[in-house]
Amino acid sequence: MFDSILIANRGEIACRIIRTARRMGVRAVAVYSEADAGAMHVAMADAAFCIGPAPAAESYLAIPRILDAAARAGAQAIHPGYGFLSENAAFAEACAAAGVTFIGPPAAAIRAMGSKSAAKALMDGAGVPLVPGYHGADQDDAVLEDAAARIGYPVLIKASAGGGGRGMRVVPGPGAFAASLATARGAARAAFGDDTVLVERYLTRPRHIEMQVFADTHDNVVALFERDCSVQRRHQKVIEEAPAPGLDAATRERMAAAACAAARAIGYVGAGTVEFIAEDGAFYFMEMNTRLQVEHPVTEMITGLDLVEWQLRVAAGEALPRRQDELAATGHAIEVRIYAEDPARDFAPATGTLQHLRAPAEDAAIRVDTGVRQGDAISVHYDPMIAKLIAHGADRPDAVRRLARALDDYEIAGVQTNLGLLRAIVRHPAFRAGGVDTGFIATHAADLMQPPAPPPRAALAAAVHRLLADARPDGDTHSPWALRTAWRLNGDGYQDFHLLAGETALMLRAHLHRDGNFRLDLPDGAAPDGAADVAVGPGDDGAVCLALDGMQVRARVLRSGPALTVLLRGEAHALTYVDPLAPAREAAAGGDRIVAPMPGRVLEIAAAGRAVRRGEVVVVLEAMKVQMRLPAPRDAVIAAVGCARGDLVEDGAELVSFVPAE
Repeated sequence: MFDSILIANRGEIACRIIRTARRMGVRAVAVYSEADAGAMHVAMADAAFCIGPAPAAESYLAIPRILDAAARAGAQAIHPGYGFLSENAAFAEACAAAGVTFIGPPAAAIRAMGSKSAAKALMDGAGVPLVPGYHGADQDDAVLEDAAARIGYPVLIKASAGGGGRGMRVVPGPGAFAASLATARGAARAAFGDDTVLVERYLTRPRHIEMQVFADTHDNVVALFERDCSVQRRHQKVIEEAPAPGLDAATRERMAAAACAAARAIGYVGAGTVEFIAEDGAFYFMEMNTRLQVEHPVTEMITGLDLVEWQLRVAAGEALPRRQDELAATGHAIEVRIYAEDPARDFAPATGTLQHLRAPAEDAAIRVDTGVRQGDAISVHYDPMIAKLIAHGADRPDAVRRLARALDDYEIAGVQTNLGLLRAIVRHPAFRAGGVDTGFIATHAADLMQPPAPPPRAALAAAVHRLLADARPDGDTHSPWALRTAWRLNGDGYQDFHLLAGETALMLRAHLHRDGNFRLDLPDGAAPDGAADVAVGPGDDGAVCLALDGMQVRARVLRSGPALTVLLRGEAHALTYVDPLAPAREAAAGGDRIVAPMPGRVLEIAAAGRAVRRGEVVVVLEAMKVQMRLPAPRDAVIAAVGCARGDLVEDGAELVSFVPAE
């Protein structure tokens, strides 16, 4: 076994690998960019080396800098994690040339699966079932369009060189093929430097099921059961579970055999995932990820195994710890990915500081994998994942119940997240019944993506309690101004609070009592229906306990100036305190400009003086691996351009301004 390994990655996967290395007595060395100097993985590691500026191309993707750090640290092996260099054959070869073990498959195996087209040709020869499609080298437009006609619409155009949904377009019919092909090629060229595509039949209600495989250098290959990764947004996974709901034993056995055949066909070593698309009892090979997967914890939860430990042992030359007949799955596990993103804005990544972060307590049934702490920033430079939350139960209903409870206990404030969407998914009847496919979110969008509901009575009461506490003066406790009763010379003592919930203005009136409790007039009318008696008691960990008309609730209120965030049963309710004496805010600009919806890099921008039509794309902005195409709000002429191609821009920066078209 190695004495020291270097982890060529960051975030939660680096923290995950460090935990296993520490348990095994292996020294773990981290690398970090200048932006990650204070990151959690750096603090956890036994040693850490800075490898460059924030952009990944100058740090986490800079092979010479990583190898130099490994040499300086005396590391015997490098674990690439996932993403970044994990599926880079040149990196695997560079490690070997430097005399450092690459904790992953041989470079030849990575290359074999690096091209979707070439991989599918290999799998066809190995007898692994494929989706009907065209994977040829001739990329002429007419050849591809003829292939689509033979396959039959709808078809899917996919980038051959990459994944993550980039360079992927669904084409419903022949009239849309040319435009979709141009768009897919452009996205593939920008993301991977290769605009080669393949065309496949598009399955209308598919499931995404993948098989975890492991191989060693002693000719052993095993399958560690399947994972269902069907719940996705933008062709990227959101929820994964093991085993796959409703998959019969015979299909599972055939899928495992096909996955092992795929691994043997390319001389695979280490952890890998063979991904299949399944529909109506049939399954087809999609691709093989030649690395550890983000969703590997669900496999660990049902098998009781540590897959990172297996990786280290196999890389050190040991045989697989168990044979196929020694592997068994117990219970059911589900993982959700908690992202800093806004589902209501097509899942646009969000940035900001984690003002408050409180994860549910971990135990045998609940696991949290994260690489951030309270106070850390979610920046524009890297993936916006905050954490993975994993629940294990005796069966699927038990795992779903445990997951739902844990999601209610998760508290995040400071950045927009997808927690609300995840809660809605795990409570949806179709999900609970196991009815998942890759179109699940789109199919049930009306249920899952509802606009924010008005803040509940308890959230308003908690906000008022915080405002009252903040307004209590220090100093002379005998002064009448120190009374907490809002005493008035004539009439009932009360205090009014003006709040904004989104664009809705609320006026709340608190009638204070000497014991610190109060009666609150709520905006839905006068007493008794629109009022609540609020009793205040201390809570744990900075929270407050409120009793509203006898109903106990626990809430936490965070305040930053006029902004209030009330965390109630895990949900974050945003409110703004409005000082009625403050000057009115200026109205936001209308349709005469485009501003950056978040920090990012400008990929394309139209020139000043150009006439544009409403809906025409004027700016293409990239942030956190996501491209946002910003359209003209109306027919107009571009008056001025506030940035150039390649510029990094801040959230709210003016990118383009318009004047009316003549």
